[in-house]
Amino acid sequence: MPVPVELLRQQTAAILTSWGLPPDHVAATTHVLTEADLRGVDSHGVSMLTLYDDYRRTGKMTLRPAVRVVRESPVTALLDGDGGLGHCPGLRAMDLAITKCAATGVGVVAVRNSNHYGAAGVYALRAVARGFIGISTTATWRPAIVPTFGAQAMLGTNPIAFAAPTRRHLPFCLDMATSTVALNKVKLAALVGQPILPGWALDDQGHTVTDPAVAMKHIALTPLGGTPEMSSHKGYGLAAMVEILSTTLAGAAFAPSRAAQHPDAPRYDVGHFFLALDPRAFRDEGDFETDLDAMIDALHATRRADPDDPVLVPGEPEEHCRTARERDGIPLAAELLAKLRGIAQATGAEWLL
Repeated sequence: MPVPVELLRQQTAAILTSWGLPPDHVAATTHVLTEADLRGVDSHGVSMLTLYDDYRRTGKMTLRPAVRVVRESPVTALLDGDGGLGHCPGLRAMDLAITKCAATGVGVVAVRNSNHYGAAGVYALRAVARGFIGISTTATWRPAIVPTFGAQAMLGTNPIAFAAPTRRHLPFCLDMATSTVALNKVKLAALVGQPILPGWALDDQGHTVTDPAVAMKHIALTPLGGTPEMSSHKGYGLAAMVEILSTTLAGAAFAPSRAAQHPDAPRYDVGHFFLALDPRAFRDEGDFETDLDAMIDALHATRRADPDDPVLVPGEPEEHCRTARERDGIPLAAELLAKLRGIAQATGAEWLL
């Protein structure tokens, strides 16, 4: 069912408001979720409300959090999310990094005591809107990636987003999990009963599986690369790097050891990392964007393996999807609509879809 984006925003806000979230958190979460759906990142769109509803019902998120700055310098800051959803502290942190970047050429902000924050690319692109390079990474609340040669999940899907401004072309935006596939893509496959590809997930013995129900039972995804023969050690290393930036640097909890080190912690204490960088700190005005446009021109001109498949750069498929979905609406599976309706009814939110 295609749903007009404004109607989806209204429905998402109605559900979040019925949970008791403050208006600024409702607005931030609604923005990040619908932006993900517009860009075709369905694994991090409104389908995430099913997970957030579980957080709410199990007391794993603060419904009225007080986000605050706990440490700050002219170019850095540390925010505490007070155990709420990560979208509001995430947007505040990225905007603070942008403000510091405008004044000094660079801004770096970390967040601790947060939760799931949606699609990383939404944050990185906020820097591009100001003419800056943007980077965002996040840890997750539970382990999902199995280290190379392992049979136990130890790291989150730990995404990286990097966005850069252009003049003529669409912004460059790399937004990727450090697992072979995002966990919610496996969850969506299980929801609609579709098999997953070999190399996406493992069973509890470290063997690849194609049944998404088995994959969701064990939550054991492969690092980017899939198998040791396909260089999964690179994805493993990237996931560990994200963990260091998002968790160790921010002072957040490392998911596998959270229960042992913080047995009485009421929240998951997820960490995020944000960076904004002004190209004008290195180049004359406009030179960076001009050269990036030329680089993209060259990549577009790559000799094609298939004449019908053009060579694209990161960010272009998502922007093309945005254009189509702003016109035609956001497609939602019947199974997801049924779940969302149940979530809305449980707290008396108006059903608009």
